[in-house]
Amino acid sequence: MPASLDQTLRRLWTLSSFTYSLRVFLALGSVMALCWQLGDMSKLTPLFLGIIASALAETDDSWKGRLQALLVTLICFTVAALAVELTFSHPWWFVVGLAVSTFGMTMLGAVNQRYATIATATLILAIYTMISIEQRGGVSMGELWHEPLLLVLGAAWYGVISVVWCVFFSRHPIKLSIAKVFRELGVYLQLKATLFEPLRGMDVEGQRLALAQQNRRVVEALNQAKEMIFRRLEHQNGRAKLNRYLRLYFIAQDIHERASSSHTPYGELAETFFHHDILFRVQRLLNQQGQACKALSKALLLNRPFDHSQSAQALEDLHASLDHLRAQQRSEWLGLLRSLNALADNLATLEARLASAYNPDALAEDEDNSLYDRSPNGWRDIAERIHQHLTLSSPIFRHALRLSVTLTVGYGVLHWIHPTQGYWILLTSVFVCRPNFGATQRFLRQRIQGTILGLVAGWALITLFPAESMQALIAVVAGVAFFATRARRYTLATAFITLMVLCCFNQVGDGFGLIWPRLFDTLIGAAIAGLAVMLVLPDWQGRNLHQQAAFTLTNSAAYLREIVAQYAQGKRDDLAYRLARRNAHNADAALAALLGNILQEPGHFRRDVDIGLRFLVHSHTLLNYLSALGAHRGETRLDQTQDKQLLECVESVAAALETLAAQLTERHPIELDDSQWEVEANTQDTLAEEAPEDAKRLLQIQLALICRQLGPLSKTSGKLVAGAGP
Repeated sequence: MPASLDQTLRRLWTLSSFTYSLRVFLALGSVMALCWQLGDMSKLTPLFLGIIASALAETDDSWKGRLQALLVTLICFTVAALAVELTFSHPWWFVVGLAVSTFGMTMLGAVNQRYATIATATLILAIYTMISIEQRGGVSMGELWHEPLLLVLGAAWYGVISVVWCVFFSRHPIKLSIAKVFRELGVYLQLKATLFEPLRGMDVEGQRLALAQQNRRVVEALNQAKEMIFRRLEHQNGRAKLNRYLRLYFIAQDIHERASSSHTPYGELAETFFHHDILFRVQRLLNQQGQACKALSKALLLNRPFDHSQSAQALEDLHASLDHLRAQQRSEWLGLLRSLNALADNLATLEARLASAYNPDALAEDEDNSLYDRSPNGWRDIAERIHQHLTLSSPIFRHALRLSVTLTVGYGVLHWIHPTQGYWILLTSVFVCRPNFGATQRFLRQRIQGTILGLVAGWALITLFPAESMQALIAVVAGVAFFATRARRYTLATAFITLMVLCCFNQVGDGFGLIWPRLFDTLIGAAIAGLAVMLVLPDWQGRNLHQQAAFTLTNSAAYLREIVAQYAQGKRDDLAYRLARRNAHNADAALAALLGNILQEPGHFRRDVDIGLRFLVHSHTLLNYLSALGAHRGETRLDQTQDKQLLECVESVAAALETLAAQLTERHPIELDDSQWEVEANTQDTLAEEAPEDAKRLLQIQLALICRQLGPLSKTSGKLVAGAGP
């Protein structure tokens, strides 16, 4: 094989969308070939629709887990398709069944994402059944089973391909997810490097906000990797083959904690060392470590050696620069030099963790490698999770009710105006109606644009290539392209699926006759979904801002307590500590995502977004200071008697964060004495000067930074409470 072709294939193999699309190609291509060989193209459309629904229901899992999910999916598909066939001719029974089943299936999202995905795909297949019935002119009692059988056969065929694929390539998705984690960490480190730009008056808040948004992407990548590893451990007796990825995941977690650490205010560093090269050295090291993380990501994907020599050299240069500053023995630098020493030690450990990623199998076996199981534990747990969300305050409940109303109204509209192929209205509404306004608006716009683009392309291609064989090939290619683009380019994905539908329908009828109905129905379905998300229990994200802010503070307090417990008991990366750290970062990421959604809402509901963004900057800064405390665990031990004052300060800070969270949740006036915390910060600074060891001194310096962060947090919290709408 030519080297260039081999390299291209290797790079394609590293794309998750490529392997996904390849499975879809095998399913669509084989079905197309079979129908063409049998000379019966009437079976093509339901088989294709079944394949698409099955592919939409696919979730990551081991082959055993995927087989179980496939059996559940096929049962759900069969029941849904038969129910549509039986009630289609009885509009009142049909609309009641449509509303109840839509609500019930959407509520399954309260269990976990796997259930939500299967439920959504089942709803889509039910609408596909309606479209097929309408295409053939109604239900024939003698062939009641025919259409559901073809849809389920198509779904089963893709499911078989998916399970077999997973048998041979079960660990490939884990490799892709771990590589993504290190790639996102690389971006985070390079963003962090910009904070050490030796400039006066630098926009530190803006850069911290960008860091908080990137932190959200890192956390999402870590969560995805963790779930992938856990699902395979869940269905496997031996862990030896997965241990390499598990250790890489833990290495990434440790790097994330160290990368997100802050040891001193950046403006103070820039002001003090403006005429020295120390900040440049720190910036260069962080930048090189970011590049090393990206290089590690590529090395994992392409099975190539990993080289981090540039970051290792940058670390040596930083130590040399620090030695030069220390040699000058200037007393006014003493406090900041201690922070710089701690920073250098932290980055040196980060460098060592990067080096260990080259051979993760050499790491110690005696660490706690357990992962927290978030999946439901039996039917009782499933029922409890759903029951917890049966309240108007639950976003899942509101979305379930909203989607039920949307489809019911859509069904009424299509019977009122009797459009040709009117069930595309319902399909559009399902794809467009999202849990929040911003996402709905985005998908609505992209759905309409993609439909127009697909219809124009379909008209042109059907006209240019009237041969059925060529149109069949176009349908397969378009179906594959839909799955290749649907995650990131929804407009293109909609265009491709529209093109596929036109080519399929043209095999057994008049594809040109579908163009105007498809456009008309898409506009109606999108309009209904858009109105529903604004009028039916609208879930304006701005109303939840104070609650998410409170949740962030609560998890930061729990993280602080877990960190200090390890200072007292000794460092151990056990499940309790990792869970507290992950919960704190998850809460921070959720706040960043919520603010992103608020920015897409109408102006009236965005009135608190500026305050929210400032709160995010302060809460993320607090998390950075906590991460620095966590990164230096094990360097000193706290004694309940000798360090009583320090431990009391920690408990006071944690209690203050929880009090602030409670006041935010209940929208009570914020009562937090800023001057008290400034006094406490000064006390910790004084104690740091008297501390006999550097590690203890670092702990007290970080506590002082945390205390000083409580003032800005209380002020922004007060503004959030004052500005919170009804």
